[in-house]
Amino acid sequence: MKIVFCGTGDIGLPSLEFLAGCSSHDVVGVITQPDRPAGRDMKLRASAIKMAAVARGIPVFQPERIRKDFSVLAGWLPDVMVVAAYGQILPRAVLDIPRIGCLNLHASLLPRHRGASPIQSAIISGDAETGITVMFMDEGLDTGDILLTRSIPIGPEETGGWLHDRLAGIAPGALASALALLASGTAPRTPQDSSLATHARKLGRHDGRLDWTAPAAALARTVRAMNPWPGASARIGGSVLKIHRASVAPGGGPPGMVLSSGPEGIAVAAGEGTLVLAEVQLEGRNRLAAGDFLRGFPVAPDSKFDLSFSVSP
Repeated sequence: MKIVFCGTGDIGLPSLEFLAGCSSHDVVGVITQPDRPAGRDMKLRASAIKMAAVARGIPVFQPERIRKDFSVLAGWLPDVMVVAAYGQILPRAVLDIPRIGCLNLHASLLPRHRGASPIQSAIISGDAETGITVMFMDEGLDTGDILLTRSIPIGPEETGGWLHDRLAGIAPGALASALALLASGTAPRTPQDSSLATHARKLGRHDGRLDWTAPAAALARTVRAMNPWPGASARIGGSVLKIHRASVAPGGGPPGMVLSSGPEGIAVAAGEGTLVLAEVQLEGRNRLAAGDFLRGFPVAPDSKFDLSFSVSP
């Protein structure tokens, strides 16, 4: 089949590589977001999807707004368009271009966690499993009929970054099965039960701020989910502390109060239970195990973390 791949996020890379190396499919083009400023120098940088396509000699199309500019896509005459973390909602005029249809690879078990941050949302919610859903696209936000799903368990220490990479790894297999079903004309279409839907909104830097009035178990899930981005953070004594690793312990006190500090970690009272900070980082400094951090930045028992604070956008 003639396939156009549409994506921007790194999670789509293994699927693009699978398609490009598959003799039964011809990737006639790749659509990705325009190059954007990134890094401290704010230089224009291409998406990893674009770089992979260019390396393989696949034509690349980067419209600023695909709903206003899709003539290149129409000229490719695709049978199927595969979409993975593209970053724009596709209008009906675009969805109607592929001869067979448009498939979306979504990183959750739909209808749970529709939207932009399904991986982080699954961890924050305490879900036992997540997965990849291959669905037929419509004009809604992840509302199309489901073709198939592939599920994986979420580990008790799993971070957003680890889960992202594992989901990226199972996506090509799910896509291969979906395309085989399409080619044979036996692809199922299972409508989603919207009454079971949850929404995973786009994250910003402020979403990593810890609210010490929340239960320690919820805070620990936030630390895991927001690793590596936007990162969990808290403020004490005017300094913002990024928290890379934390665990839950019994006991408690006034939310935000430091109960103890030592090589085993910095124990902070939460709304319920205690969060033990095991690996932390001051802004502009290296990340350190709590014991190493405390040698240069003592945190005394009975000192207190701010319950809320602002971060730059």
